[in-house]
Amino acid sequence: MNFQKNILLKNYSNYKIGGPAKYFIEVTSAEELKEVFRQAPFDAVQGKQDKIAILGGGTNILISDQGFDGLVIHNKIGGIERSEDNVIAGSGVLIKELLDFCIENSLSGLEWAGGLPGTLGGAVRGNAGAFKGETKDNIVEVKSLGLKNNSAMQNEKIRNKKECKFSYRDSIFKSGEASVEFIISVTLNLRPGDKEEIRKSIQQKIDYRNLKHPMNYPNIGSIFKNIPLDSLQKQLQEKFLPYVKTDPFLVVPTTKLLALSGLKGRRCKGAMISDKHPNFIVNVDSASEKDIRALIKIAKETIRKRYGIPLEEEIIYLPR
Repeated sequence: MNFQKNILLKNYSNYKIGGPAKYFIEVTSAEELKEVFRQAPFDAVQGKQDKIAILGGGTNILISDQGFDGLVIHNKIGGIERSEDNVIAGSGVLIKELLDFCIENSLSGLEWAGGLPGTLGGAVRGNAGAFKGETKDNIVEVKSLGLKNNSAMQNEKIRNKKECKFSYRDSIFKSGEASVEFIISVTLNLRPGDKEEIRKSIQQKIDYRNLKHPMNYPNIGSIFKNIPLDSLQKQLQEKFLPYVKTDPFLVVPTTKLLALSGLKGRRCKGAMISDKHPNFIVNVDSASEKDIRALIKIAKETIRKRYGIPLEEEIIYLPR
């Protein structure tokens, strides 16, 4: 196995932020993953899960300036195939690749994901969603491999949609008991559709993102979750009713709260709360992790003080 040392993680991050990984390796199959744990340097993992990190497309993750003092596994498990009415895809498949496959095979159901960055595994883990759709909508089952005690548990686990415990931007793989597992592949249920209509719908989502989101700067997508309308007191529900949208249930867009609070364009050294879409914090000039964290803190404190609403990050941190 080719275990590399001191690899700069910023080169694998959409943010272009992150220090070195003590050890780094790329895997392209479940078999390679098992071999990694048979051969991993003991000092890399020390039998502890917090010494192992999985990196997909480098989106939705803020990596420490200090890097990661352990083993980073770069997920490149690919492959997409049809099986009767289902599609089976490797967890390292980029969402763009999956959508291209859907277009070529006239398969409908994932149009909402047009322009979504990152890998399928990451989308499943965080139950990514947009345009009233969520990853869970098309899930049949998810195959994963447990990471435990410096070795991979030899039995692969298969969970159906219900067992994945999907919720708003969350799943059993993100915050549940399966957070110590590596997603290997995903089975999706899609339906036949018109190729040109599917292509058109996906492109509309891409065009919208390019128009509304600050794609000209390194970013990792929305920083904070939107706020469920029913979680707010009645007075606030009435106040924000003009801004409510379905995502996929009724929510108050966090970007609207940030805009109303005058946080557009707020900077901390090389980082900026986007003046185009303030739920994005963008890297405008060699920003550091500390710069991003400083703006996250400012945003959370401002919204809590002004509205009494606690913002919750959608992103994850490495290390946690």
